Amino acid sequence: MLLPDRNTVDRLLRHFRAQERTVQDRPCDLSARRRFEDTAYTLCVLMGVRTAREAVLAAERYVTTAEIRNREARPPCRH
Repeated sequence: MLLPDRNTVDRLLRHFRAQERTVQDRPCDLSARRRFEDTAYTLCVLMGVRTAREAVLAAERYVTTAEIRNREARPPCRH
């Protein structure tokens, strides 16, 4: 199974959160809402789920799990 690039998911998730704040601050800005919805759709496709909520949760889990694996895979520090 192909998995999305962790950095891409992380960047898209941060972008989604920033756009979410913009839409909350300016709910009548249709272009901001359209960009937000496009980003949500991209997250859905990337994470293989149907809703933005599922996509955000899956992306957060994926990024967090990848970070934990990277930390565990590093050799211990030697002083």
